[in-house]
Amino acid sequence: MNSTRKLWVGLAALLIASFAVLLWVGSEVHRQAPPLPDKVVTEDGRVIYTRKDIETGRQVWQSIGGQQLGSIWGHGGYVAPDWGADWLHREAEAVLDIWARREAGAENHKALDEATQAAYTKRVQNLMRPNTYDAVDGTITVDNDRAEAMATVAAHYESLFSADPATGELREAYAMRNDTVPDAGHRRQLTAFYWWAAWASVTERPGSDITYTANWPADSLVGNTAPPSTFIWTVFSVLFLIAGVALLGWHYAVSHGDEMAPVLPKTDPLAAIKITPSMRATAKYFWVVIALFLTQILLGAITAHYQVEGQQAYGFALSDVLPYSLTRTWHTQLAVLWIATAWLGMGLYIAPAISGHEPKFQRLGVNFLWVCLIVIVVGAFAGQWFAVMQKLGLKYNFWFGHQGWEYVDLGRFWQWFLFIGLMLWLTLVGRALWPAIRNGGESKSIVSLLFLSVVAIGLFYAAGLMWGEHTHLSMVEYWRWWVVHLWVEGFFEVFAVAVIAFLFTRL
Repeated sequence: MNSTRKLWVGLAALLIASFAVLLWVGSEVHRQAPPLPDKVVTEDGRVIYTRKDIETGRQVWQSIGGQQLGSIWGHGGYVAPDWGADWLHREAEAVLDIWARREAGAENHKALDEATQAAYTKRVQNLMRPNTYDAVDGTITVDNDRAEAMATVAAHYESLFSADPATGELREAYAMRNDTVPDAGHRRQLTAFYWWAAWASVTERPGSDITYTANWPADSLVGNTAPPSTFIWTVFSVLFLIAGVALLGWHYAVSHGDEMAPVLPKTDPLAAIKITPSMRATAKYFWVVIALFLTQILLGAITAHYQVEGQQAYGFALSDVLPYSLTRTWHTQLAVLWIATAWLGMGLYIAPAISGHEPKFQRLGVNFLWVCLIVIVVGAFAGQWFAVMQKLGLKYNFWFGHQGWEYVDLGRFWQWFLFIGLMLWLTLVGRALWPAIRNGGESKSIVSLLFLSVVAIGLFYAAGLMWGEHTHLSMVEYWRWWVVHLWVEGFFEVFAVAVIAFLFTRL
């Protein structure tokens, strides 16, 4: 077996092992996900929230920007708080205040002496951490004192997401526009989702002393401290990364002497490339890249300014037209779009350059794909504006508005449109590259790797289509990880390395 074949076998083995681990982790995420209750009731049987309240509340949260306005379980923006963590701390303090007023006649728990506060803190942990979910009837039962605290926190959030002047300063600090959620019913359902996110953060798993979120967020008031496994896996991950780098260094050290001495070409190989009509047609892609990049910079400046003035820009009520969650959405989305557009254009340009083959109707395909790209960007951004401004409605938000997931914000219709466009790109690049792969030559391995990265870019965006409108939050985050860390941060980089490697071999 020659050295090149060994490398291909090693790559295949590594990919099989890696994806096997990823899929196993996904099955564990699904199995251990915090349950969505059919209803949340008090000890005397009063219904506080239903499953529909929680699911609709999540839809409301997504429609206002989702992870672009605050975060849930640590994923999202950080101008506004993590809503689950914020709710959790407020609820615990509300319970303590109820006890302090009723049992000690104090204004709040902070007015108590240290010993009493410590006793109350332990007591609130014993109240909130036990798992009261009944899997048989799908019910979570809460103590009456806790239910009263939940109502207090819910009232705060209903005020915050309205136009109530009482929480106006806090809205400005969080870069929220007034009347973020104008519908009172939707505000109530939003609190149901936030409560459930907080419940999962403090409730211990069955048979365990850690919560569904592995004791995240850290909050000593409710007993959330990082478990030892967090540190163990962190250290292991760092050591594993260092070992991988060391292995690559060792491989190069023992094998680079086997390489053939380079033979300098008599003429510049790149100068001999014949520019085809489809290659010329890719120029417009790079003009779009420049436009998207400059727009991203402008939106980044606006988004950053919101951290100084939460609702205005130099006296202009900008949040009434372009709220923070929208400018941040477009800013982060444009980062993906201009990078993707650059590599799409590069793929369409480099493929005929490598093979010297211009397939029939290639220029038409390049032009059509460019038009589709423009339609996707304009259509998706328009849908997100209507969603965040609460003009679209929950019925259509998932498909045409704002999904609320950072870097995967565009509506499902636009996701499918983009995926189909990527399939067209894969076809255009693949058929132009195929003659070079078929004919072999000294660059066959690099060209083959380039082709595989093109296939991966086209196909793995489908991970963003793996969740539905009501898929569990844990599973959505799992598949979103695939899109962000494999599709954006992985396969695009493999494509870039393959292109650069090919160019270097031609110099």
